[in-house]
Amino acid sequence: MSRMRRIKQQQREEYEQSRREFLWKGACAALTTTGIASTILDLRLMRSAVADTVASGIATGSAAVASDYKALVCIFLFGGNDGNNLLVPTDTATYSAYTASRGVLALPQPNGAGTLIGLSPLTNDGHTYGINPGCTELANLFNGGKCAILCNVGTLLAPLTRAQYQNKSVAVPPQLFSHSDQQIEWQTAVEDQQPRTGWGGRTADLLYSANSSNNVSMNISLAGSNTFEVGDTVNEYNVSTNGAVSLNVNIGTQAPAQLQALKDLIALNHTNLYESGFANKMASAIANADTLNTAISATSNANFWSTPFTTSSLGKQLKMIARLIQAAPTLGHNRQIFFASIGGFDLHSTEGVANGAHYNLLRDLSVNMNSLYQATLQMDAGTPAFGVAARPGTSAGVTQFTASDFCRTFPVNQTDGSDHGWGNHQIVLGGSVVGQKLYGQYPVLQVNGPNDTSTGRWIPTTAVEQYSATLAKWFGVSAGQMGSVFPYLGRFATPDLGFMG
Repeated sequence: MSRMRRIKQQQREEYEQSRREFLWKGACAALTTTGIASTILDLRLMRSAVADTVASGIATGSAAVASDYKALVCIFLFGGNDGNNLLVPTDTATYSAYTASRGVLALPQPNGAGTLIGLSPLTNDGHTYGINPGCTELANLFNGGKCAILCNVGTLLAPLTRAQYQNKSVAVPPQLFSHSDQQIEWQTAVEDQQPRTGWGGRTADLLYSANSSNNVSMNISLAGSNTFEVGDTVNEYNVSTNGAVSLNVNIGTQAPAQLQALKDLIALNHTNLYESGFANKMASAIANADTLNTAISATSNANFWSTPFTTSSLGKQLKMIARLIQAAPTLGHNRQIFFASIGGFDLHSTEGVANGAHYNLLRDLSVNMNSLYQATLQMDAGTPAFGVAARPGTSAGVTQFTASDFCRTFPVNQTDGSDHGWGNHQIVLGGSVVGQKLYGQYPVLQVNGPNDTSTGRWIPTTAVEQYSATLAKWFGVSAGQMGSVFPYLGRFATPDLGFMG
């Protein structure tokens, strides 16, 4: 591409970004000053109105319409999951080091109820391991080869040793132990720049043309606005656990008349540029909400899936994701990226062990990740009850993965909790996962040891970029495109960690 063409393309992209921001901000302002605004209880509708469709003629995806199906499901554990009590070494010497520092937080060796559940990894680093007693389902999926655990993953700007960290000879990401900063850095995988797009959004920018239709965005959030799914062309479509946000939900007996009044207003011949843009976006939002809600209507039966989801927030989110995956053929989606979340992991106190706060959070995670996995198996079966033809490879085409702000400190704090850490362990689950393995390097459990900053915060030995790029490669990002999604990936020796088949 010539230099002049590149400049013109950049100008077009900047214009389109400005135009979308103008419509979004202006529309929201207008909604606060019009009578019809009282019918809009959730401004996520307007956010979706701007974000739901691909900007025509501005950017082009590089993929042809796909003949298979793939989905990435990001489950963000907000607050900083204590990975030290997710995956625990159970061999005698290392377990002794674990109990010495963990104190009241130490989980008992595998031996019955409330104790660590033994894992049988195919990899051998000289340790034996157990997983938190709340993770029964994940343990079974791990030992069955469908789940893997990534050890000591975190935000990095380059490979880093303890000596380099202490003498500050290698730069580290800013605001390392800050919740909000680390959440954004995990979602962008560009740790030292102001957030603009997330790696899920940049991936979608490259691959949206794999879908036969993008009227409803391939990036769908069940947890509100996020940075992970924001691209230059593709943005997140915010969906509630009941379906697409609509103008005629929960607004009383006047809803049909008010909705019709808005449709009539939109249908007028608008000569003003702003009015026309506003009307077009609102019409698009209404149409796409109707399209999505119609597409998921076939799975409205509360007992549609044989392995039930819980009624927790996460359970409801992952159940809606299952419904949206089931509806993918109707939506014209061969590629989908989802964002869900569970909060409450910032446990400076009352973390507990069996039946404690951390146990309950991981129990919620384990049960519902398993429910989503089992739902994909039923989609594979293609039974008549589901109303759609079998989609070969659906269970192999859905990959769930966790992310979190950071780990917690290895030593217990003054009471019964832990403080903000750094490198952490993450879970990957799906039919394409090369499972029953631990990837990366498990840290040496020693304060002031080779992996410690100084207070039991593990210096990551695997970067967020490596973890994310392995997922993106499986999803369809080519080697030549990796640099545009993960600009710092080349700083790390192993861009593909091998946990995706």
